[in-house]
Amino acid sequence: MRQLLYALAALTALIVVGQTPAAETDPLTSLKPGVVLLKSAGPLAFGPQGILLIGDPAAATIYAVDTNDRTAATTKAQPKVEGINEKVASLVGTETAEIQIKDLAVNPISHATYLSVARGRGPAAAAVIVRVSPDGKLSELSLKEVKQAKASIPNASDRNRQEAITHLGYVNGRVIVAGLSNEEFASKLRAIPFPFDSADKGTSVEIFHGAHGRLETNSPVRVFAPYKIDGEDQILAAYTCTPLVKFPVSSLKPGEKIKGTTVAELGNRNRPLSMIVYQKDGKDYVLLANSDRGLMKIKLEGVDKIEGITKPVRGGSGTAGLSYDTLKSISGVQKLDAFGKEHAVLLVARSGGKQDLETIALP
Repeated sequence: MRQLLYALAALTALIVVGQTPAAETDPLTSLKPGVVLLKSAGPLAFGPQGILLIGDPAAATIYAVDTNDRTAATTKAQPKVEGINEKVASLVGTETAEIQIKDLAVNPISHATYLSVARGRGPAAAAVIVRVSPDGKLSELSLKEVKQAKASIPNASDRNRQEAITHLGYVNGRVIVAGLSNEEFASKLRAIPFPFDSADKGTSVEIFHGAHGRLETNSPVRVFAPYKIDGEDQILAAYTCTPLVKFPVSSLKPGEKIKGTTVAELGNRNRPLSMIVYQKDGKDYVLLANSDRGLMKIKLEGVDKIEGITKPVRGGSGTAGLSYDTLKSISGVQKLDAFGKEHAVLLVARSGGKQDLETIALP
């Protein structure tokens, strides 16, 4: 899905009437040499041409970094690293207990997996980006002298700074950023044009939460995935406790207030952790990792026609809307991303605090 979005964005840039030559519109030319000083480890996503997007919630800033990782994968190697947190700790020179892997993203060109890592605990924890090659070799991505650009998020939440940026992704020339603001209508989705110029105040988003039986404006999007419905770019967003909501990207306008369409209630007392959209046997699905309800395979059939949930969904574990299956054979998934069209890379928690990096066939 991500590869398709990147290809469409590149094609659009080339065919615009009156566009300057491709070399001048290359997003890499907007990146300038400099030092990236991360205050915190946050969400990751890939933009075009191997550009890594890094969310720094503590600084309320999005960085775009040239990884120089643009050589297409030439082998069928798939990452499998037992004790990935232990190996990361050894790489950066600390104890395993001091390592927190915050997010992962797979470069769709090289198939290398990038990890956002907090080295230490609390607000003083240092942020490190680690690259895992398809054959499982680890290296640190240097941020000391790289081509980079940044966009600062205006009016980001001060009360809970870690929720200033909860998730990000790249959609057709824009970086979509989820998080909380200081405003009364706090939940935000921001569509920042890339290459970066500046970030606007964002769009305030409201949803109907069936499990709570009310409209909500202060709960942030936890994770999201881009998806096209009838040719239109959409965001499928998952919230805590666990509504799944769709938003048209075209509706994300500065200063606007919009209401999403709640397409599923997946059960309460749960926090979504990571999600992708993929295709299997000609049908579209969401693969959603959760804190307490396992790994879900959600069928997207009918998502274009669903009117949305507007009434309470009771019963504690009550569900409604799109149907799904819980994949009981796969447990402990904390983060995931697509690895090509047929596989996914997973960060899996094991007993005793151990974490593994695995690759599976998409179910």
